[in-house]
Amino acid sequence: MVRSEYPRPQLRRSDDSWVNLNGKWEFEIDHGNSGVSRGMFRADAKYSREIFVPFCPESKLSGIENKDFMRCVWYRRQCTLKPDWDTAKGRVLVHFGAVDYFAQVWVGDEYAGGHKGGYAPFQLDITDKLKGAREFRLTVRAEDDVHSPAQPSGKQSYDYFSAGCHYTRTTGIWQTVWLEYVPNYYIRHVLLTPDVKNEKLNVRVRPERYLAAGSKLTFTVRDGDNILRTLTVAANWGETEIDIPMPGATLWEPGKPYLYGLDVVLTAPNEPEDRVESYFGMRSVEVTPKCVLINGKPVFQRLILDQGFYPDGIYTAPDDSELRADIERSMAMGFNGARLHQKVFEPRFLYWADILGYLCWGEHASWGFDVCDPAVFTSFLNEWCEIVERDCSSPAIIGWCPFNETPRAEETLGAIYRLTKRLDPSRPVIDTSGWSHHITPDGRPGTDVYDFHDYEQNAAVLAERIRPYSEGKTPPHAPVTDPKAWHPDTPYFCSEFGGTRWAETDAGWGYGVGPANEQEFIDRFGSLVTLLLQDPDMCAFCYTQLTDVEQEKNGLYTYERQAKFPPETLRKYVAAKAAIESGN
Repeated sequence: MVRSEYPRPQLRRSDDSWVNLNGKWEFEIDHGNSGVSRGMFRADAKYSREIFVPFCPESKLSGIENKDFMRCVWYRRQCTLKPDWDTAKGRVLVHFGAVDYFAQVWVGDEYAGGHKGGYAPFQLDITDKLKGAREFRLTVRAEDDVHSPAQPSGKQSYDYFSAGCHYTRTTGIWQTVWLEYVPNYYIRHVLLTPDVKNEKLNVRVRPERYLAAGSKLTFTVRDGDNILRTLTVAANWGETEIDIPMPGATLWEPGKPYLYGLDVVLTAPNEPEDRVESYFGMRSVEVTPKCVLINGKPVFQRLILDQGFYPDGIYTAPDDSELRADIERSMAMGFNGARLHQKVFEPRFLYWADILGYLCWGEHASWGFDVCDPAVFTSFLNEWCEIVERDCSSPAIIGWCPFNETPRAEETLGAIYRLTKRLDPSRPVIDTSGWSHHITPDGRPGTDVYDFHDYEQNAAVLAERIRPYSEGKTPPHAPVTDPKAWHPDTPYFCSEFGGTRWAETDAGWGYGVGPANEQEFIDRFGSLVTLLLQDPDMCAFCYTQLTDVEQEKNGLYTYERQAKFPPETLRKYVAAKAAIESGN
């Protein structure tokens, strides 16, 4: 079976509680978007092809490899419940990791529900639709219009061919589909927020249904095989929030991660208990006027731009090991984190980032969405809430950035910034990366960290461009429409730079004039990296980019993940001590 690993690492039930639905499905492209009228969800509907889920139909691994526009596609397969799943005593859920963009689901001939948003997970309770059946037909319709201003599409190409920094599209299912059996009263979310200063872990547990009086929650913290403490509390009818003491905890640090296990058991009167496993890291993030502190210490964020594309899987890694390998490739060159750029990476990537101690900025795939049109604001808002809730317990995530390179849109940027801070006050938020930042009513920049993009290839010229930051003056990157977007009390970093083209042929593109030879590339790379590391007021950088992506040939690795340069050579520059780390 393809992609057979458990898809939700921070809320895991027993192995006998789930069925992976990845693999072969029936498939049909609905060119006229008439499938509902034609009854494509009915048993006698004709499907002419087969696809391997979770790979999108544009990809080679799907078996379809159709790169044309597909406004609507259909999937169908037969499903069988496990023998011990008793639908009279529990519930059957169907989960979708991500379906781009508007998904609708049928069980047999009955409509079960839908979801709008191509990057967030959703689940449907299909118990009542089964009517006691052990086998059933599952049908999925996915509608995807990359040209719609209401639809975030990230780096998916608006044209037939990939061009510039837009690449092959992803239509329909692109993350794991699975069935899960749960008790009638079960845990929907466990949200974990470490409080390093006060040596405790804040835990919020949300059940799917309101709980009856007498319900209890039991929390067990594990350090490997050792149980550190167990607490039992009365469960509220809705969300239950508690603080678990963590005195003397080993901290989760970049490159030195330490994870604790957490078991949560929900016991409702006269009902089977629900038991889930999670994990957490004790890690703090704090913004000061000059830098971002990790566990109270200045850590220069040596970030790489990672777009999460794969030659044969497009949005979907061919296997779980490739998710880990991309992080290890980055770390081999000295980087300690990444901007997860214009894509919401799957939970398994963050799982490996948590395990390896890899810093991540979480983003949305905001390109394609008209940030200036309030009429389409709601759909973006809803999905962004789902994304933050899905990933906010990951210690690897150290900040949020919902938009990238947007025009001035004060109300939208301000609203999303404030919403994100409300959803997760424990992390910094950048309202939009590069170009512009919104201004608060009191005249200050509406971003926790000021970032800018600059692809200048000459380090001496770049040095002059960033000099105003350390002098407290308005820098050239501040929007000319409102220079107040920059404030000297706001930490800043160059969140896109480099992007230097290096390829064996003349095909493809990158920024600036390509180096004449390998040594010239290394010298240019080293001079740019060293300049930013030695800036006493620079708190981070993000180099463009980890790998080539199709026609964009500015990766440090090829699209096939072959290193273009010896990793240890680049590591000497990237891993050098930064000025903010030496106290200078």
